Amino acid sequence: MAGPGRRAGRGALLALLLALRALGAAGHPQCLDFRPPFRPPRPLAFCTQYSAFGCCAPGRDAALARRFRALAARVAPGVWAKCAGSALDLLCQECSPYAAHLYDAEDPSTPLRTLPGLCEDHCRGLWQTCRGLFRHLSPDPRLRALEGDRAAFCRYLALDDADYCFPRLLASPRLNANLGRAVADARGCLQLCLEEAARGLRNPVALVHAGDGTHRFFVAEQVGLVWAYLPDRARLQRPFLNVSRAVLTSPWQGDERGFLGLAFHPRFRLNGRLYVYYSVGLGAREWVRVSEFRVSEDDVNAVDHGSERIILEIEEPAANHNGGQLLFGDDGYLYIFTGDGGMAGDPFGEFGNAQNKSSLLGKVLRIDVDAEPSEPPGRGAPYRVPPDNPFVGDAAARPEVFALGVRNPWRCSFDRGERASGAGRGRLLCGDVGQGRFEEVDLVRRGRNYGWRAREGFECYDRQLCANASLDDVLPIFAYPHKLGKSVTGGYVYRGCEYPNLNGLYIFGDFMSGRLMSLRESPETGQWQYSELCMGRGQTCAFPGLINKYRPHIISFGEDEAGELYFMSTSVPSATAARGAVYKIIDPSRRAPPGTCQIQPVQVTVRSRLIPFVPKETRPTPRPARPTPSSATPTSNPARPTPRPARPTRRPGGRRVGGRRRGRPGAEHAAPSDGAVRLVRPAGLSPGRGRVEVFAGGRWGTVCDDGWDVRAAAVVCRQLGFAHAARAAKGAEFGEGGALPILLDNVRCAGGERTLLQCGHAGLGTHNCSHEEDAGVVCSQEDPDRGRG
Repeated sequence: MAGPGRRAGRGALLALLLALRALGAAGHPQCLDFRPPFRPPRPLAFCTQYSAFGCCAPGRDAALARRFRALAARVAPGVWAKCAGSALDLLCQECSPYAAHLYDAEDPSTPLRTLPGLCEDHCRGLWQTCRGLFRHLSPDPRLRALEGDRAAFCRYLALDDADYCFPRLLASPRLNANLGRAVADARGCLQLCLEEAARGLRNPVALVHAGDGTHRFFVAEQVGLVWAYLPDRARLQRPFLNVSRAVLTSPWQGDERGFLGLAFHPRFRLNGRLYVYYSVGLGAREWVRVSEFRVSEDDVNAVDHGSERIILEIEEPAANHNGGQLLFGDDGYLYIFTGDGGMAGDPFGEFGNAQNKSSLLGKVLRIDVDAEPSEPPGRGAPYRVPPDNPFVGDAAARPEVFALGVRNPWRCSFDRGERASGAGRGRLLCGDVGQGRFEEVDLVRRGRNYGWRAREGFECYDRQLCANASLDDVLPIFAYPHKLGKSVTGGYVYRGCEYPNLNGLYIFGDFMSGRLMSLRESPETGQWQYSELCMGRGQTCAFPGLINKYRPHIISFGEDEAGELYFMSTSVPSATAARGAVYKIIDPSRRAPPGTCQIQPVQVTVRSRLIPFVPKETRPTPRPARPTPSSATPTSNPARPTPRPARPTRRPGGRRVGGRRRGRPGAEHAAPSDGAVRLVRPAGLSPGRGRVEVFAGGRWGTVCDDGWDVRAAAVVCRQLGFAHAARAAKGAEFGEGGALPILLDNVRCAGGERTLLQCGHAGLGTHNCSHEEDAGVVCSQEDPDRGRG
């Protein structure tokens, strides 16, 4: 038996090697801003070959066209007649989906080439007919010195990775297959990446937004604290809500009791109301409570804890299966999702709580919380029952019931609908945790029965009840066996702006196995197709700030106000272990065109100290601009230089000299600290003057001149080693930093701060300005006020 066993082992090894080879062969599209390519909002007029997918928006395309026309005016007519097409091809490689590879720019810490990498055979032909063109395309003096030596010239313009050289990559089936689509690995698993958004949380059970235009998001911990985060992911030091003294939970891993749900009223901006769902206990009794709170009149980032109004309480016969989701529908009503009461098999009563319409357990409830306390219905509850609830008038049913037959619905969501057409809007999807064999996802509709305890997934659980003709239950849209996972965590249909390939994908997970999964509805059949989601391998997530691993216990999913999707997970599933994190889901294959997903958050007054978020795991940050002799060059910081390990040198127009190849182990650059600054100045200006760029949140960005004055300039100048600020420059005096985000606006400094981040400002990344207002400074070692009367 040893022989066949060895053959089987060799076969498995061969299959693994082939899978790894296929994985390594996948292309890695990337633009010069170190982000994925996109589909331009309209066809390009100049680099037309990249109209369907690439790295140029119409504005960049127009800039390349202007450069082309300027070349035509400088190049000799005879050369231009032969070489205009080649000039167009070379200029337009900035628009290629593989621009970062062509310009040898996958590593953000090294300078960019000034020309794309050329295949040697193509270069030899160009050298023969068009070598006089290159001096006008590149300012690199080394390239000009090699102009008379064809072999040296073409070696200089070659790439280390010849697969990506121009024009060979245009004809590569490997690099062009599935370009712009979400990429599956050798096992058919869709590859995604993550961006860490928060960490140090104790079993984060919910991430919600207030829908008030502020683009804050709120993360709830199982112990009963809710934290407010600003759009730049800075967290307020004081909790938004703290009901930890009332919440019933414990440090035991797997305890299902605690703070379980949070929802903001659809008119929160006007009425300040929000709703919470948490476990309560007294002696041997336990129950779940739904309460209303109001935000403080003095602080929009804090709840008035004295405003609690209990809306609903439901006794729990056991400690598990507590449900916990709260949602507001488009109809303005509050939807409450309850578990079946706990234990195994829903043993309560003849048919269990979930099939008992007179019980509120194992149900989806729907109530109107806009009823005034002075207008309660007959039972004295501070809410109304919507008149179109399905069991209104049924003496054997509670009128609050909207749907029944669920075991433990853990995380449900309403579909926002397709952004353009609204298709799918209002669909309600739920993950319902199974008993011993299956987990399921349900599409919940008014008045329907989802089968528990008669059925688990597609199979009968209680065979006698399952055979009852009056059951009339609805099968799930998807169910999976426990070999894939043992506790479903429902998610969301992606409807955000940033990642068009994900539109319509229902993304969910499993708490026990840590598996990420997805469903997509077929428009032709209405059936939901399953795809597993994996973390991108190889170079897939090789973008600044992205990671490809997460903590394994997936607790919950959430949407921010713009519709981007997050999930929360932990490495230790205890309500007292601060091992939880929040991750944003990223598609590395395609993004929306630049400028199409901008948000303008409504400003909020912050009365608590802010704790900036710095991702624990980040990749190198991109440099701001492509350096050329006519463009801006950064001024280094003479007083506090950034430690800089030795690295290979690179010729401005061509290849690296010596050192390690990309992707091999080697020295990494130390990332700047938050608040670091640099100046970018046009060529010819002396050091100490230029456009201000600040580093924060893992990236460089510019500062708007709203409120910009000499006190803010003094903070920058001192950081750069200058004694004084001679002048605060406004109106993009030293050029626009259009390749960078605007990170700071409305900066107000007293003058003694160590960095701009310590000054007052509108919030990291929050602004109402354009790059035409980029701020600058003129620094000096001499006191500009000396000698003035």
